[in-house]
Amino acid sequence: MSDETVLTNARIVTDVEIFGGTVVLRAGRIAAVERGRSGLAAAQDLEGDLLIPGLVDVHTDNLEKHMMPRPGVRWSARAALLAHDAQVAAAGVTTVLDALCVGEVEHADQRDQMFREGVAELRALGPRGLLRAEHFLHLRCELGVATMLASFEPVAADPLVRMVSLMDHTPGVGQFADVERYVKRNARNLGMSEAEARAYVARRREMRDRVRDANRDAILARLAGRDVALASHDDRTEEEVAAWHAAGLTISEFPVSLEAAAAAKARGMRVIAGGPNIVRGGSHSGNVAAAELVARSLVDVFASDYVPASMLAGAFLLHDRHGIALPAAIATVSAAPARTVGLADRGVIAPGLRADLVQVHLADGHPLVRQVWREGRRIA
Repeated sequence: MSDETVLTNARIVTDVEIFGGTVVLRAGRIAAVERGRSGLAAAQDLEGDLLIPGLVDVHTDNLEKHMMPRPGVRWSARAALLAHDAQVAAAGVTTVLDALCVGEVEHADQRDQMFREGVAELRALGPRGLLRAEHFLHLRCELGVATMLASFEPVAADPLVRMVSLMDHTPGVGQFADVERYVKRNARNLGMSEAEARAYVARRREMRDRVRDANRDAILARLAGRDVALASHDDRTEEEVAAWHAAGLTISEFPVSLEAAAAAKARGMRVIAGGPNIVRGGSHSGNVAAAELVARSLVDVFASDYVPASMLAGAFLLHDRHGIALPAAIATVSAAPARTVGLADRGVIAPGLRADLVQVHLADGHPLVRQVWREGRRIA
């Protein structure tokens, strides 16, 4: 049949085991998963490589990076989206939630404009089948920004929105709790004097005091009853986690302390960590290392954060360095993120599910993506 693809001589990684076998793809779905090698002449020989589910990335800033490849340098939004899409597909990502910042802040390098343009291009290209991976939206709502709600409202009801994170990147809280470090970094990166950087911090903190709680309440009310995953972000204390849990949030994204991650797990929240953190061996911001969270079984999902290739590399590091069985390690970047954002039709190699698959060759132990299929069609 013209719409059937048979992949054989693969080491198939299911959600519970690895075995040599064959997968039959038909009409965009997995029609069969069989042990042993196919005798069909038309079957594609995967040469003993691993066959894993397509990766599901619930948080990546990679589109913004392509839209602004250097500070203050803007790129065409459409060209940026196409380049980003090609990069994530080549990394084995078949479903991606593009994390766009909602709410302009001083010195934010046109984030609000990038948000509007990014949403417009996703709406324009996705329905026409012009993107390799399937793209959804993850809205990163800056609670401490006065203009956030005005940007959020026009896209709040869009079916592309699968996840909303309630963020607060105000100096002095969360990821940027160390104000002195923040001041020095901004003075260096933005060409400010130290006095100018301190004045900027003061303005940000004053604005946060005025608008944070009202912004939080407005978003929670707007999304009540919607099938949208709600996440806190950069949690530091048990008290913060308890407050978010009481407000109905089910995800703690990138907790910055062991205390916060443990508190989230104790309350049944899913914990998301960054792929770059596990690959680099620590947080670039000086916060808790993902490896420490993994050692205490406190991570459910890994997201690429800002490096698409970190998901696959991170999953294999979980297996190679941290002793996690490969099916469970792969699940942190496939099945678990899919479930976290309500996508029950993907993330596992099983009959009836979407034919989103990745052929992985181990080159001296390093995972190398050789082929990628989305809904049975090769995209990389």
